[in-house]
Amino acid sequence: MQSGKFRRVAANNENPLWNNYVRRCEDAYGRSSEIVSDFEKDYSRILNCTAYRRLKHKTQVFFATNHDHICTRIEHVNHVAAVSYSIAKFMGLNTELSNAIAIGHDLGHAPFGHEGERILRDIIKKEISGTYWHEKNSLKFVDELETITDQMGNEENLNLTYAVRDGIISHCGEVNENSLFPRQEYIDLNEISRPNEYAPYTWEGCVVKISDKISYLGRDIEDALTLKILSIKKIKELKKMVSEFATVNVENINNTFFMNKFTIDLCENSSIEEGLRFSNKCLQLLNSIKEFNYENIYNNKRLQAFKEYVRLIIKSIYGVLINFYTDSNIFKELEAARRDYPNLIHSFKDWLIKYSISKDNILRPKNYNNKQIYNIDTKEGYTRAVVDYITGMTDNFAIKIFQELIKFE
Repeated sequence: MQSGKFRRVAANNENPLWNNYVRRCEDAYGRSSEIVSDFEKDYSRILNCTAYRRLKHKTQVFFATNHDHICTRIEHVNHVAAVSYSIAKFMGLNTELSNAIAIGHDLGHAPFGHEGERILRDIIKKEISGTYWHEKNSLKFVDELETITDQMGNEENLNLTYAVRDGIISHCGEVNENSLFPRQEYIDLNEISRPNEYAPYTWEGCVVKISDKISYLGRDIEDALTLKILSIKKIKELKKMVSEFATVNVENINNTFFMNKFTIDLCENSSIEEGLRFSNKCLQLLNSIKEFNYENIYNNKRLQAFKEYVRLIIKSIYGVLINFYTDSNIFKELEAARRDYPNLIHSFKDWLIKYSISKDNILRPKNYNNKQIYNIDTKEGYTRAVVDYITGMTDNFAIKIFQELIKFE
């Protein structure tokens, strides 16, 4: 294999698009002694933000809080980082950029995985005719919701580079096409209206997009085998499918096997001229596995009770919070309910103080220099604040709040 074959199109200061790649929405504050690059700075900001920390308690596919070895969202983003690093390093691309995109790409995921996302999307569509999808929500988190503390103790938005922000909103891996190329247009990322509307702007973003798919398919099978979700018949079907690509015992069908096979195949078959691509045989296997996973894992009847449980939790929390809306003083309404729902009110009130615009928001500390994005004097603005607040929850915190809602003392 030829290594370094993408070096001349890497995101570095010799690339004619470099100024676009490193552009930030605002001037970045700096410390007196900077030793890190633009993308390393972004990586550090994402790594230290609270949304990244919460990924460790968010479901990937299986809600298994009592099982230490079932994949969570934080493990997934680190798998994506590992795969994309291997590919980017081999091809001569910018590994600092791919790392930053990878660990930030799922920051806007709802609690309880894609089921939580579907429920919140339904709420937004019904209540304010809006839209909700986790790729755009991840961009919203890094642009408007997550903050870091500057040298003066002020809370500032992350203010990431364009290339990292673009890779986050463009990472959708639910695609079947081969030969992925970056787009040529420098666009306003906030104008993107649906998943997979545009290819990423950088080759590194394209690498993360493919690495996302490489990372989750095998890991989901590994978890399904661990939890004994698959029948003997389905395991035999899986073994036959994989044996046509490689000789392997079903006991060795794990995430490491898939990541290694797909990564090597991609590196062997990709070029600047033909794009990032798999061999036909490997692409067929990848799509077959994806189809297998949807039929036997993601739509498995064992998950039905989980889906109903999640819907009850999210709809209950939303229902309680939305009923606090008033055209007089929302903060007084919340304070009056503190005795009944102490944890919920304390947390949600802090959220509104930090992020909302309101004639009644007189409690905002002076060190909050982050964007105020919700006009909660309107029903639409308040509804969006409620949905985004729930989005930020971990599974564990959502369950804790739900228990508070149904508990009487």
